[in-house]
Amino acid sequence: MNTAEKIEALEKLKEAIKQDESLPLQESNLVFGEGDPDATVMFIGEAPGFYEDQQGRPFVGRSGQLLNKLIESVGWKREQVYISNIVKRRPPDNRDPLPEEIEAYKPYLAKQIEIINPKIIAPLGRFSMNYFLPLAKISRDQGHKFEVEGRIIYPLYHPAAALRSTAVLTDLEEAFKHLPVIISGKTAEPEVSAPEVKIESKVKPEQTSLF
Repeated sequence: MNTAEKIEALEKLKEAIKQDESLPLQESNLVFGEGDPDATVMFIGEAPGFYEDQQGRPFVGRSGQLLNKLIESVGWKREQVYISNIVKRRPPDNRDPLPEEIEAYKPYLAKQIEIINPKIIAPLGRFSMNYFLPLAKISRDQGHKFEVEGRIIYPLYHPAAALRSTAVLTDLEEAFKHLPVIISGKTAEPEVSAPEVKIESKVKPEQTSLF
């Protein structure tokens, strides 16, 4: 897909989510995602928060401000990456997304990833990480790269956790430094194989993989 085709496909996907009344959290605003449709890196959080719900954009609150700084710390701009969440609407009172909510939005995220086709997916926090790596633990696997279905998965602490802990922030900053190196292919760190996980997509019936 060229850039124009990706933009069109993402708009159609966004509209499909709007029209799907079976999806949970209908009382909240849709926060689809934003960034470069040709992005090499896609950051994926768990669900929108208060400010995201208000603005209809991902990671615009305090966590988003930290994410912006981290992105800039490696010489990138927010507009050069793509940012989204597994769950596309805010859970009440910023609670954790429920398993059934994650499951409901999974097919749409799978299609979103398929369209953007990033080289690296950087899950932010354990909920997003476990979408791709069900057996992973964020405290152990943050900052390590895995390969799932031919794509690099690079789990990172959620910026919200880094705002609460200096130690977590230090680890997150260090992990971010390795992203450009991984993209360049110069890292000597071995990739870790992860068990393949299949999901069903109601957006595209033949789509059965995570991507």
